[in-house]
Amino acid sequence: MPNLDLTPKHDVSSFRKIAIGTWSDAYDPSVYGTMEVNMDEAMRYVAEFRARTGRKLTVSHMMAKVAAMALKEVPDANAVLRWNRIYLRKRIGIFFQVVMTDEGEGKTDLSGATIYDVEQKSLVEIYDDFNAKVEKVRKRQDPALESTRKAFLDAPYFLLNRLLKLISFLSFTLNLDLRWAGIPSDPFGSMMITNVGSLGLDTAYVPLVPYSRVPILLALGNVRDAPVVRDGKLAVGKIMKVNATFDHRFIDGFHASVLSRVVRDWFEHPYERFDNLAQISPKAIASSTAAATG
Repeated sequence: MPNLDLTPKHDVSSFRKIAIGTWSDAYDPSVYGTMEVNMDEAMRYVAEFRARTGRKLTVSHMMAKVAAMALKEVPDANAVLRWNRIYLRKRIGIFFQVVMTDEGEGKTDLSGATIYDVEQKSLVEIYDDFNAKVEKVRKRQDPALESTRKAFLDAPYFLLNRLLKLISFLSFTLNLDLRWAGIPSDPFGSMMITNVGSLGLDTAYVPLVPYSRVPILLALGNVRDAPVVRDGKLAVGKIMKVNATFDHRFIDGFHASVLSRVVRDWFEHPYERFDNLAQISPKAIASSTAAATG
């Protein structure tokens, strides 16, 4: 059984082959970009969603759905490189960074939670799935993750670079399932998301993580009041900066333009794109909660 379900991409452009040949590893092909998104309707939607469902929906939960829908629209961006060839993923996985605060006073650690098939899920399902996984991670109840974490804590510093490269090579280049060795299967998914707005930041660019083979990283800024133009008049509105880092070896301006269009469309028209709040019945909410905690 392979680590990932993949299919090779055959119709590769000449530019893409040149880009692949230019950079031997994901240390320098970074492209950075920032877009501002009007969040007035999105924040109103969040407030109504919370009131109706009792769930503390956040912009990060919404971005999981938006990112998955964007990758569905541009499947070429949902890919990994193996032997300098592009392989398209058959599933969409969204990775979130999770802050661990149980290391002792004044100490923190970072881990992560990945949810899959997000494009097929409602916001209620995404919220429950994500929160269940985060709780499991924070309670140290994920055996594979804890095994990997312990292995790296015990590894000598001089071996860290080689160890990460070896795991990446075995997991992605050779596409081997290493769960027998305590290495989680596809732990990082298709795209990484981190919320720097929780730190009070508007703009920050997350570096590519070579061993993860993830080509897109999003950093969500703080939702804040800012001057906006409505119907030709200056007003105060809610905006958020979405900061992206791309691997230019197989993602270019075309892919970025589609991704940005989807992000803007979903956040600026949430009532037309996300769950229909009028159709979320208490029974559906209760059953989803039971499934998440069962």
